[in-house]
Amino acid sequence: MPPGRFDMNARLMQLYNKVICAAFSVMLLFLALGIVIGVARLFLNLGELLQNADIARHYVRIISEVLTLFILIELSRSLVDYFSEHRLRMTFIVDAGIVFVLREIMIKLFEHQLGDGDMYAFSALLFVLGCLRIGSILVFQREKQMLAATEPVAAGTAAADGVQ
Repeated sequence: MPPGRFDMNARLMQLYNKVICAAFSVMLLFLALGIVIGVARLFLNLGELLQNADIARHYVRIISEVLTLFILIELSRSLVDYFSEHRLRMTFIVDAGIVFVLREIMIKLFEHQLGDGDMYAFSALLFVLGCLRIGSILVFQREKQMLAATEPVAAGTAAADGVQ
């Protein structure tokens, strides 16, 4: 490979990384803004809850908003983790998916709109997301153990090289 080609690939990768970081920064900014607005709306809805007689409907809305905030928080954790690890961790994304599915189940159950087919579909989706969550934790632990096992070997090799 010609030397200029490697240099161009490295510059393209740097540009790509900068664009991705900028895009994730903007996304994180909007998520943080959404969380702040969501918390403010949640407190405003609490005041409205005290004034109305139809409490059940307002509970559904408050529960929905709280769970939506959990989803936004999980997604923002994923983006914040990207800046330190330079990769998206599957656990945060799967957690957001699990919270989203649970949110939908709780809302539909509370409104008595969940049919048998929907329940089976949501159950299967939760099972798959749970398996993904467990699998991602196991893979992360295995990677951690492999890194821990290779560090002493690398340190021992460096020490041996220094002695000679």
